[in-house]
Amino acid sequence: MPQLNPAPWFTIMLMTWLTFSLLIQPKLLSFISTNNPSNKTTATTKPTPWTWPWI
Repeated sequence: MPQLNPAPWFTIMLMTWLTFSLLIQPKLLSFISTNNPSNKTTATTKPTPWTWPWI
């Protein structure tokens, strides 16, 4: 059964992982985010109590 032989598939997986981690990932991480977070103050609202009809 050739699909159980890990020799070619392990090499392909290793080369793909190395390509992603060494070439593609630094280029993706170098992009600047277009939506910078703003320092908005969050207003806290007091919730209104719920009147339960069966109590």
